Amino acid sequence: MHKPPLYKALFGALTASMALCSAVAQAQSTPAVKEIRILEAGGPSGDSVEQAYIKPFTARTGIKVTRESPASAGKLQAMVQSKNITATLVELGATDTAAMRALGMLEPLDWAAINPDPIYPEARQPDAFGWQYSSTLMAWAKGTKPPKTWADFWNVKDFPGKRAMPDYPAASLAIALLADGVPPDQLFPLDIDRAFASLQKIKGSVAVWWKAGAQPPQLLEDKEVSYSVAWSGRVIGNPKIDYTYNQGLLSLTTFVVPKGADPAAKAAAMGLLHEASKLQNQLVAANIIPYTGASPGIEKLVPKERINDFPTSEANKKVQVQTDATWTAANAALLQKRWQEFKLGL
Repeated sequence: MHKPPLYKALFGALTASMALCSAVAQAQSTPAVKEIRILEAGGPSGDSVEQAYIKPFTARTGIKVTRESPASAGKLQAMVQSKNITATLVELGATDTAAMRALGMLEPLDWAAINPDPIYPEARQPDAFGWQYSSTLMAWAKGTKPPKTWADFWNVKDFPGKRAMPDYPAASLAIALLADGVPPDQLFPLDIDRAFASLQKIKGSVAVWWKAGAQPPQLLEDKEVSYSVAWSGRVIGNPKIDYTYNQGLLSLTTFVVPKGADPAAKAAAMGLLHEASKLQNQLVAANIIPYTGASPGIEKLVPKERINDFPTSEANKKVQVQTDATWTAANAALLQKRWQEFKLGL
């Protein structure tokens, strides 16, 4: 019987060995990710990201994370359009996230790689990781008669004094509708005409239409206004100010990956998002800034006297309204046009 020559067997073994060596060499020639860059808001929020999420991520992986700020949708869009992706993760507000999604500027996330601990469903988006909740709420100086609802805020007879409201149409229009009796589950899509009609009733008592989050607490402390709409992180922990989360507007900030990001850097960034899904890490962040991450169960781990500080404690989350960022983004131009027209009459 004819047997195959020995050289054929040797040739086959040599070929397989060379293929293996080639694969190993190729894998070794691909540099491991040593650093990723992120765009974030800066300030205490950026410090919370550093301490709560970046430190444990770097300790676990050895990958350095460089923070840059501030973040914006404009910067993300410029990176994608120029095909020069300099940051792997970008922090965006809810409306900007929806706007960038509509423009096709975002990479899908690899949720299997993120492998998150339990988080709220709205934080797990196909192309966005909801990492930080904040609230727009009503606040007042201690000793002032406390309102319970936006209808009370509108009631200048029983709750006298000047008001301050945000110079941001989406927030002010939503609040105006809640003050006018619109049920929270029917708030969106916003009835724009009804909202402006409601604002007409209060505008004479609004002393300041603020643009910066630092203004409301200062206005309240200086007694320039009696009541103000405020961002929760600006008033929580201020001994001179009281507040309520009732009928607050709950918003979720996200991390996204710009379209066209380096696949290896993106894969590494999923590990950072995993750290952001851990409740214990989120509590580190909450000790730096009074916002919370997307994990339920914060009540079990914080002192009872601090539970009311956080927008996602069970009692606070259930009395707030989650904003519809997709609707707001789609109608941004109309809202801004109507808002400018309204301001001409102030």
